[in-house]
Amino acid sequence: MALPKHSQVTGLDPIWDKIRAESEAALKDEPLLGGLIHATILHHRNFESALCYRLASKLNSLEMSAQLLREIAAEAYDSDPRLAEAARADLAATVERDPACHRFMQPLLYFKGFQAVQAYRVAHWLWGEGRYDLAYFIQMRVSEVFGVDIHPAARVGQGIMIDHAHSIVIGETAVVGDNVSLLHSVTLGGTGKEDEDRHPKIGNGVLIGAGAKVLGNIKVGDCSRIAAGSVVLEDVPPCKTVAGVPARIVGEAGCSQPSVSMEQRIRQVLGDGDA
Repeated sequence: MALPKHSQVTGLDPIWDKIRAESEAALKDEPLLGGLIHATILHHRNFESALCYRLASKLNSLEMSAQLLREIAAEAYDSDPRLAEAARADLAATVERDPACHRFMQPLLYFKGFQAVQAYRVAHWLWGEGRYDLAYFIQMRVSEVFGVDIHPAARVGQGIMIDHAHSIVIGETAVVGDNVSLLHSVTLGGTGKEDEDRHPKIGNGVLIGAGAKVLGNIKVGDCSRIAAGSVVLEDVPPCKTVAGVPARIVGEAGCSQPSVSMEQRIRQVLGDGDA
């Protein structure tokens, strides 16, 4: 299979070099993973090719072969270099923000949140090309395999980190900005059967805690925090923390980049003696 074209004319790629170096070391430490590491990483000349292979190997089924899925992903990366740029940003975000992630190779090999977002990006490219049924097919497989359901029409920025990534739902008209962090069981959903713009618009640098539900065509301002288990039904101003059912403002965000700090304790935004 031909490599994605734009990656064949590149210069240095520090992330890919790091992934390969880590893979060589892992191979020495655990030879039983040799088949996986070689097939997924060391047999490839660039990050895009490895990512195409990994997505295809995870999403293939009796209904669509790994080879065909790999060709679809390669076509997407060939046509839009922004997909690979976003994947690198997502990978770096995961390494930076997830304390359980110690190597760049981990999200590519093991983390379903990273893999699900990259598969969504391919489906979103297909949606933009008018290939709706194929986009729906990939959405279906991502939901079945990873437990993550992102509509291919949703617009998702880069630098996205989804921790644990179980039971994530992002609706059709949702918008997610850059450098956003979501924990498991987050829903960006609608509030009824309306067929227009009906899903949340999440700003840049937002942190959404585990189990939070953000519902309706509302705006969540840049660098805000949504506490775990909250149900957000109204707009959230920038740089605030909201919590509760229904969610209310309980204080400031507490830092300039909540999605990077990953600080989720509400007591950090309360006054002395209120914790």
